[in-house]
Amino acid sequence: MEQFLQPAREEWESLLARPTASYTEIEPIVAKVFNEVRERGDAALKDYTTQFDKVVLTDLVVPKTDIDQASDRLTSELKQAIQLAKTNVEGFHRAQKTPKVSVETQAGVKCWQEKRPIQKVGLYIPGGSAPLFSTILMLAIPAQIAGCTEIVLCSPPNESGSLPDEVLYTASLCGVSKIYTVGGIQAIAAMTFGTETIPNVYKIFGPGNQYVTVAKQCATHYNVAIDMPAGPSELLVVADQSAQPAYVAADLLSQAEHGPDSQVILVTTSQDILPKVAEEIERQLAELPRKEIAAKAIANSKMIAFSSDELAIDFINQYGPEHYIICMEKEALYVEAIQNAGSVFVGNYTPESAGDYVSGTNHTLPTNGYAKQYSGVNLDSYLKQMTFQKISKEGIQGIGPAIEAMANAEGLQAHKNAVTLRLNDLKNE
Repeated sequence: MEQFLQPAREEWESLLARPTASYTEIEPIVAKVFNEVRERGDAALKDYTTQFDKVVLTDLVVPKTDIDQASDRLTSELKQAIQLAKTNVEGFHRAQKTPKVSVETQAGVKCWQEKRPIQKVGLYIPGGSAPLFSTILMLAIPAQIAGCTEIVLCSPPNESGSLPDEVLYTASLCGVSKIYTVGGIQAIAAMTFGTETIPNVYKIFGPGNQYVTVAKQCATHYNVAIDMPAGPSELLVVADQSAQPAYVAADLLSQAEHGPDSQVILVTTSQDILPKVAEEIERQLAELPRKEIAAKAIANSKMIAFSSDELAIDFINQYGPEHYIICMEKEALYVEAIQNAGSVFVGNYTPESAGDYVSGTNHTLPTNGYAKQYSGVNLDSYLKQMTFQKISKEGIQGIGPAIEAMANAEGLQAHKNAVTLRLNDLKNE
């Protein structure tokens, strides 16, 4: 990891950059796949699966027998771990339910807000070198709690043309039965347009690589909503002399091993910690099974020392990390000051991997600085907030003249008439 000591603000722009391709570079590829899937349906999905995943598929649907048998092939230890994670994720997301909001804004004018589930949702579960079955918990559980009536799950096949047992077991545990062996751009296109086999949805959830991220953004051009632009994983750790260098290094590597386009950042106000963390990274990296992947991500990552808490905090908020770990003596200051982060992990004993799996918070989070504008996935991500109002005779008499005056000022006579007719009738009663 390259080190930067007290960088001037003129250098910040380059330090804030992510090692990802631009939207404009990837969009033509995505557009071609989208057009093919829209025109050719399942046939295009199979062709692109052969091209991108090097797998020939005869059927896109995962048979129920495969789903049922997956449980038998997993260890009881792993199943218990998944069940614990499910319990905690359910508990945290059920707690996010809110009651109906109702208020009488003035006599006879009642306004209220209720939430309704998005009926059809699509869940994208990344595969490849590390199938993220934990993401099913993060996406399917709030969908079920919200009451979504149709949940579609797509995930890329492994080398044998199937989905890992962990994926099938977790999906079944979360009540998901519509499971399809398709990934990448073509999966997002399938859930956008619908094919002979895969139904279209109203909103697509889930992280992915740069191509999946751009595909999700393209889906919004076709009246499909998305959770957020969630691309390659990233982590920022802020640490001082109170932190354990081995812990910091382990946390940085935990995100680096996701993929070569991941990025990790260490920010500190204690310059002395930098060589200690660098030494630990080198030592731990050598022992990782995915060390080649992690090493590429580390090469795109940075260690940055600032001269003050104010500068460090300003930089962190401008970066807007997906994951943010605070290991500082001034813990409260950094917790209070953070404005832009997907999920925050506080203290030496709060590794990012806890949030990835079992603590209960959601790990589907905004990346690439989108934490400035987006929240991570939560219960409300699957709900629409609808407003209602009911106005009595007394109510329309109370607000009617104001409506008439405003409509008249805007030159919208029909708006005014809709009120005037009612007021005249009430005068004649």
